[in-house]
Amino acid sequence: LVERISAAFFTDLETLEVLPAHHYPRATDHIPEMLEMVEALVEKGHAYQVGEDVYFHVPSFSEYGKLSGNRLEDLEAGARLEPNPDKRHSADFALWKSDPQHLMKWESDFGPDGFPGWHIECSAMSRKYLGDRFDIHTGGEDNIFPHHECEIAQTEVLTGEPWVLTWMHARFLQVDGGKMSKSEGNVWTLDDIVERGFSPLDFRFFVL
Repeated sequence: LVERISAAFFTDLETLEVLPAHHYPRATDHIPEMLEMVEALVEKGHAYQVGEDVYFHVPSFSEYGKLSGNRLEDLEAGARLEPNPDKRHSADFALWKSDPQHLMKWESDFGPDGFPGWHIECSAMSRKYLGDRFDIHTGGEDNIFPHHECEIAQTEVLTGEPWVLTWMHARFLQVDGGKMSKSEGNVWTLDDIVERGFSPLDFRFFVL
């Protein structure tokens, strides 16, 4: 599945005449970098281990919420799920998780069947290729919270300095009055656009 979707992605980039990036890192190739970050966060007291799981302790980063505007007290009051007894705070998020049934898992000092949390993947890879500070971080508007907020927290407590200078978030493309959704069956591909008589560069100009 990954190979097929990746091939389609690179074909679309070429069709849209997008200049290639210098690196296209895959999370599964950077497990050592992720574990190094997780271990450092535990050592610094910003993360804690429960069984074979490791959680980031959100209250240890006083600026949590500075990107999204979410405040810890509001998040705690508005929590919809049953509290996880393993967490010290309801907003704490997983850096490393264990599950013997998980298809992809790696051995670490935390246990034999672990895999990284979503947020630590991006911080570890961006630090490797861009350093501890860089100018622009992009993403969809749905990444602002919790993903980018958590990336900021775990990276800045580790480095002790601001991480990203400018955040740029793309809005959702609207189709028939709502966002594209596989469940709604209204996802358009470049091929669909071409079939309707438009060129891929028409689409690129429209999005810009």
